[in-house]
Amino acid sequence: MRIGELAERAGTTTRTLRYYESIGLLPARRTGNGYRAYGEDDVRLVRQIRTLQDFGFGLEETRPFVECLRSGHPAGDSCPASLEVYRRKLAELDDCIARLSDVRRQVGAQLAQAERARSALEAAATAPGGAPEPRCELTPHDTGRQRG
Repeated sequence: MRIGELAERAGTTTRTLRYYESIGLLPARRTGNGYRAYGEDDVRLVRQIRTLQDFGFGLEETRPFVECLRSGHPAGDSCPASLEVYRRKLAELDDCIARLSDVRRQVGAQLAQAERARSALEAAATAPGGAPEPRCELTPHDTGRQRG
């Protein structure tokens, strides 16, 4: 099949396929008249790359999976190098989740503190002789002076 058909079947663009070829992820086979020629294995290979990218893998991280498929394995993730990439990605995700959980905890604490402060202000404003409720919006400051 030609590059346009591969792009359509794999759910990508011809430009992307040419880029994959330029960085060595997609083999470049040419017919006698110079057209690129691809087979079913190439469809599977490009789909594997696209799936991994959808999961957040960078192109270089897909290389062990591509090499595994090219070496004849039915799945690109059955080789030791692919398994190692999975392990690294999981560790990276765990680290990211931990950082986000910490940020979420901090934001939650700030929200709770702000809600307590807001409740205290509302209580003070409704108490007899209490202060007026503070304004939370910004207003332009007019000093009466003209600029110029």
